[in-house]
Formats: sequence, structure tokens, C-alpha cells
Amino acid sequence: MGIRKLGYVGLNVTDVEAWTDLLGQTLGIGVNHAKAGTDKVTLAELDEYKYRVALYPSTEDTPRELGWIVDSPWELDRLTQRLTDAGFAVEDGFVEEKELRGATHLRWFTDPVGYRVELAVGEAKVRLGADRPAGGPGVTGLGHFVLASPKLQELRDLYESVLEFKLTDYRAPGLYFFRCNRTHHSIALANAETPSIHHLEFEHGSIDDVGRAYDRAKANDVPISISLGRHMNDKAISFYVRNPSGFHLEIGCGGIEVGDDWVPHDFGRSDEWGHHHAGASPFASPES
Repeated sequence: MGIRKLGYVGLNVTDVEAWTDLLGQTLGIGVNHAKAGTDKVTLAELDEYKYRVALYPSTEDTPRELGWIVDSPWELDRLTQRLTDAGFAVEDGFVEEKELRGATHLRWFTDPVGYRVELAVGEAKVRLGADRPAGGPGVTGLGHFVLASPKLQELRDLYESVLEFKLTDYRAPGLYFFRCNRTHHSIALANAETPSIHHLEFEHGSIDDVGRAYDRAKANDVPISISLGRHMNDKAISFYVRNPSGFHLEIGCGGIEVGDDWVPHDFGRSDEWGHHHAGASPFASPES
């Protein structure tokens, strides 16, 4: 497969300082700063690579770019041709965009929802390791995101038929989980009236790291939007907080890996236990 993993997410945010406080005080994530044109962009360092989340100051809270890491320039060309054949206009990234991403090659297109999707070759490793909170490794990387949209079928066609993601499992009537490596899923697609990122997941090293983050969230009065629980499909243990841009951050660990012999199936109810929503769940169903 050409796409190897989820590389980074860029967000337009109205309150960079609130995001920085959440990342540092609750999740133990260090930030750096760089220039993006005339703006200063804040880069969240989840692991040893340059960044995984970029925060751009803005008058609105919206996704800016969704970045996938591609195996090689040859695979990038092959995927570009597949996208072009499917009717997507693919553009080269600017030199300064490649430098910011730490990529050697960068192309992008607009998905059916209107989000900018980037395909990058190369990652810049800038130090030995990210800052860690006391007591454990804390955040170890960027896991996945869930994209909710009224254009569910168009997005499924893009990721499954064009970009060659594999369906891992699903939950009727409109929630699908896709993988681009052995991790259970790197993206999930959901049916919704309004397009949005439902949540972005940060991988943690252990259940103790998740628990310590939970304690820090409570101590810092961070709104816990979904309580601690274990998912039915990928078996991850996690909780969710409401971030300053209004969507969820999932703080989790322990998701399973799957092989080529995995058979996609409807996994039924959403959770083994826990994961009680502070508000209404947009994905609720009678069997959940």
C-alpha cells in the first residue's frame, strides 16, 4: 500500500493559548513554533518527529490539512495518477510547506467535503524524544481521527477505492473504520448532517499513562466529554476531552493490530464498558 500511516493534522484555531495549556499541562506535550507565511504556527511534538499537530491562529476553528505519509516518490506518483483518474485535481505543495512538514515530496487535493488532504514523503526527526510527564512515557504518537460528513459514500469511495485503505469493521447504519497498516484503524468515516472532525486520538504508552492524564484533566478542570471506557472493536481503553476548538480529543492506549486475514464485520454495540457521553452521542443506536 502506498499510504503508510497518518502523519499530521493541521488545525485553524481561535485560541492557540488554550490549546497550548491543554497540551502541556494535561497531556505533557511540548510545543515549538515556526513561520507559516506571515503567521506563527504552533507545532505539537507527540513523538520524536518534527510535529503531529499544527495549530494556525485563525478567526474560526476548522480543519486545515489532513496529512498522510506515503512510502516513496514512486508510490506518490502512482496515487497521484489514481486520484487524477478519479477526477481529483492534485497540486504540488510549496517549498515552505514541505519544509514545515519535514517532507521531501508533498502533494495535496481537496476531498469531497472540502478538506485539504496531503500526501507527504519523508518525515523529519528532530530530536531523541518528546518531553514526557513524570511517571511514564505519556503520549507516544498520533493515532487516528473520525471524520463525520453528509458525504459518507463519496468519502468511502475516496479512501477505499482510490487511496486503497482497507475496511476493518463497521457499525450500522453509518460508521466505518479503515486501516492503512496493521493498526486497527487510522481513519473512521461517519454519517452526519454537518461535516466535522468528531475526534482526534493521541496514543499513550500504557493504561497508567491514560489514567494519569485522566487525573490531570480532572485537576485542571478540563471538560471530560466521554468517560473512561473500552471500545468494542479495537479494544482500546480511553477517555475523551473537549478541546478548545470544540471537538473531542481521545486519550487512549492498547488498540489491537490486524492482519490481511481479517474479515470486516459489524461489531454491534460501541463499547465493552464505559465511554458514557456527557452530551448526546451522534453515533448512538438502539443496540448501544
